[in-house]
Amino acid sequence: MRYLVSSGIVLAGLAVVAGASVLQAVILLVLLPFRSARIRSCIVFERIVGHACTRLAGARIEISGRGHLDPRRPAIYVVNHSSMLDLFITLRYMPFGAVGVVKKEVIYYPFFGQLYLLTGHLRVDRGHHAAAVASMRSLGELVRRAKLSIVMSPEGTRARDGRLLPFKRGMAHLAIQTGLPIVPVVIMGAHRVLRSDSLSVRGGTVRVQVLPAMSTSHWTVERTNEATEEIHRVFRDHLPEDQQPASPTPPGA
Repeated sequence: MRYLVSSGIVLAGLAVVAGASVLQAVILLVLLPFRSARIRSCIVFERIVGHACTRLAGARIEISGRGHLDPRRPAIYVVNHSSMLDLFITLRYMPFGAVGVVKKEVIYYPFFGQLYLLTGHLRVDRGHHAAAVASMRSLGELVRRAKLSIVMSPEGTRARDGRLLPFKRGMAHLAIQTGLPIVPVVIMGAHRVLRSDSLSVRGGTVRVQVLPAMSTSHWTVERTNEATEEIHRVFRDHLPEDQQPASPTPPGA
């Protein structure tokens, strides 16, 4: 059954998000010369927006392995992407000091894109391999210097049917650049609550399983395909049948 919310709830939720966004924009402008401070300042805004939007979508979040979201240990948090709801779940739960990596086109999203640009989080040109690798190298330097964590969805986009897509190799390049472990964050059922081909929302349970950190110390540039497949296999092992890949596909560029 389609999840319906009253106009009052929607307006209240939008008011909270809008107010938090304006306040965050002001803070980011003040902190403009200090990139790592801008990244860290977003945590309260992310919690407010993530919580408000998941509640408005009628999503009941069941999270296991939350102890692996350790703000004291920098890591690369890898999240599968089956719905726009994944973004808000990530905002709600990611640890303090986590920097995001998204496709460069995000800056064209009205208001959100401009706010994202101010945050200091990184955009990657996924259409050009050399540019993407250079961006990963730049991010790696920032992460090591500021002792930050990274959040990314290596699929690069979401499937309309919620199934797992191939992972881009940028995740492996980033792990090699930083030496950070990878923490898989498996999101199950978000595509049923908020479909990628519709703006309608449906009440439902979304399960989030945070797995233990995986060492990447054995990864090398020459074996990025194997490294990418290693993490992809972990997601395949934990996702339900309706989110399994439609067919075996090699890692992307």
